[in-house]
Amino acid sequence: MNTGRNIVAPYLAVTGGAILIGLILFAPWPLLISLGTAGALGIGLLLLAWPTGRRAARTSRFEPISGNAASPAANVRRSRVTDIPLPTELPDYHFLFSATVIWSPTPAVMDESAINPAALAVDAVVKRARKITELRDPSHASLVRHELAGALGEMRTETTGRLRTMAESVQLVLPQHDQERLDKLATVRKEEAVWEHERKYELSKRDYLGGDVLKNPGSAVVWWLARNGDQVEKTVNDIGLLAQLSSAANNSDVPEVFHSFISGFAAPDGQSGPSGSAAWSPDHKASAGDLFDALLQAVRLDEHDPQRRLFARQVADLATAHGWQELAEDLIHRYDTLADAESAGEAADGS
Repeated sequence: MNTGRNIVAPYLAVTGGAILIGLILFAPWPLLISLGTAGALGIGLLLLAWPTGRRAARTSRFEPISGNAASPAANVRRSRVTDIPLPTELPDYHFLFSATVIWSPTPAVMDESAINPAALAVDAVVKRARKITELRDPSHASLVRHELAGALGEMRTETTGRLRTMAESVQLVLPQHDQERLDKLATVRKEEAVWEHERKYELSKRDYLGGDVLKNPGSAVVWWLARNGDQVEKTVNDIGLLAQLSSAANNSDVPEVFHSFISGFAAPDGQSGPSGSAAWSPDHKASAGDLFDALLQAVRLDEHDPQRRLFARQVADLATAHGWQELAEDLIHRYDTLADAESAGEAADGS
């Protein structure tokens, strides 16, 4: 509204002046009346223009002009820093930090000429960045860069209270040679972890074979039979090999009872085979039943053990299922007949 009055007032003055000149020159009134009318009109124009002038003077005196240097935006300043080394959690590795530092003075600054605001601002931002990077893994430069951008993206008053600082366009990298070293170390750690697992697996396997499977020839035969339950005859034929393997694993001689299963060994003179079988000799070819009897002795199932007959019967049934009828009949004839004879003898003694 004040602006409209300022525009209308000159027009009124010009119009009033024109009317006043016309009245003086052309009005039929006496000169005295014309002069009086002109004077009254002039005073009215002065009264109309006077408040507008006062308001304009007040406005120019008290209202700030747009774009004044006192505006906060006018006090914001920037400074670029590049490749400042910042520590990491590893003592010999440093990030390289770059950013645009932004700052503005606080009301506490009375005389900027007494300080170096750019240096104070950069120092404040670098300290804020260092508190973060010195706790971070140097191999995670990309993640730390985003963390820094968020932490430094807020205006904060620095420790002296003179400036408010922040940073933008934050960059954080690890030197190329350091990155290559970290990559090599990571590869070595991975390979070492694989090797350690393989070593533990090998030790466990050796303990299992040496301390359990191959602790004696009998254990080796039972283990082999458990893994090859459908190959009884083959297991019997492999007894000599298993006996040698067990003895080698324990750094000992092959037990005498297994000599007959190994080429080049013979049973002692005058000794008959197990369970009354024919005497052993280098030229004697042991039957499957003879070899099975040796297996029973190796696993400590002697002729008085009640499980001996049960085990023989189970192996005979398994041999029958696989079509090895001759082996099954031999086992039944040997062990069921012996068991029946022992039972009959015990009954006679009791009577």
